[in-house]
Amino acid sequence: MDKITFLGAGSTVFAKNVLGDCITTDAMREFEYALYDIDHQRLEESYMMLSNINRNSNDGKAKVVKYADRLDALRGAKYVINCIQVGGYDPCTITDFEIPKKYGLRQTIGDTHGIGGMFRALRTIPVMLDFAKDMEKVCPDALFINYTNPMSMLCLAMFRASSVNTVGLCHSHQACVPELLAELGMPWDGVSYKISGINHMAWLLEISRNGEDLYPIIRKRAQEGPIYAPTLALRELHPEYADRIPSVAEQFTPDNHHDMVRFEIMKQFGYFVTESSEHSSEYYPWFIKRDHPELIDRFHIPLDEYPRRCRDQIARWKQQAEHLVHNENLTHTRSSEYAAGIIEALETGRTFGFAGNVLNTGLIDNLPFDACVEVSCMVNEGHLSPCHMGPLPNQLAALNRRQIEVHQLTVDAALTRKKEYIYQAAMLDPHAGSELTIDEIRSLVDDLIQAHGDWLPEYH
Repeated sequence: MDKITFLGAGSTVFAKNVLGDCITTDAMREFEYALYDIDHQRLEESYMMLSNINRNSNDGKAKVVKYADRLDALRGAKYVINCIQVGGYDPCTITDFEIPKKYGLRQTIGDTHGIGGMFRALRTIPVMLDFAKDMEKVCPDALFINYTNPMSMLCLAMFRASSVNTVGLCHSHQACVPELLAELGMPWDGVSYKISGINHMAWLLEISRNGEDLYPIIRKRAQEGPIYAPTLALRELHPEYADRIPSVAEQFTPDNHHDMVRFEIMKQFGYFVTESSEHSSEYYPWFIKRDHPELIDRFHIPLDEYPRRCRDQIARWKQQAEHLVHNENLTHTRSSEYAAGIIEALETGRTFGFAGNVLNTGLIDNLPFDACVEVSCMVNEGHLSPCHMGPLPNQLAALNRRQIEVHQLTVDAALTRKKEYIYQAAMLDPHAGSELTIDEIRSLVDDLIQAHGDWLPEYH
């Protein structure tokens, strides 16, 4: 019996989407689904939920197993899906936000780039490399599918320090075009496009319908309006949340809407970026400024957004658990996640295209060859292959390279335990470097290392 192992199975909602998709896909209906999490209560909840889905939507054909031992969970796995968060909301996310705030450095999400992303990487990379060591022992040929952020830094650590076959998946790529066109009141059926770059900073390079370049009308509508909340696109992309997404789009002006940062980036650099405005606002040095507080209102930047989401999710979980965990009649409807499509294509020999985070082996000509990049990938005849994307426009490559330098130094720090690399990465971060002095950055890094305590290894 082939086996899919899910690490971080206590992420119950996400486990439902990813493993529910797999369980209800013909090629994987009779797989073993191995669940592992260090939170035994959440592991039990996910086990109950997936067992109900297996019974109601799959006639009980799959084998759903919960494991207390990670090595046993991984043993013989053909696919390993990773969705962990080391340190959780309390204490680590709180620390990632509150310590920088003392220095006047504000963040919105703090999970991918910047100071928050760096320290999330520093506490997660050692755990991921422990996973890799286990996999090299008990499932060396398995495909490791990573969903955990910070995507680029974690995947880069896997590429550099393990032999495990790794690909990273993110939602921003698949949502980019439907959301953009919905915001501009344009249909997205029949559209072809090309996206290339790095995770959370990939670029919509080309977009057309029936051979017609849509960028001129996109730029014109972005400048003249109206702009709409992308409610219909979100309802189609995330049907599982349709009851929480309005069915009628609100109308805004070009100077007052929810996606101001991304539209400003497109105005200044010529291309639309994949990740949302709340994420993007902390990736650049121009939007969150101590000396220009008016920018927060102008660009509708939700400071401390990720901690707010965490508190909301914790508060909602009791109600969600009643529906997901204690519902013996629970069934599953296919989500928009890529994982099941990738595994199905590998199992059947079918063709499947997706956006993946992979090592840059010349895929993007003008980004460093040892960087983690987000590019089009194809599964064909049982093989997964990234596609050559060519060079980025110089201005976009420059923006990507600023983040890649931080990624590389952060991974250097994680692999060597040299503190100096953390200082250097923080100094090169566009947001921190534009707001703080060198002495402030070094002090901030020291305070974060001390505050995280045993969640980090010892650095020298």
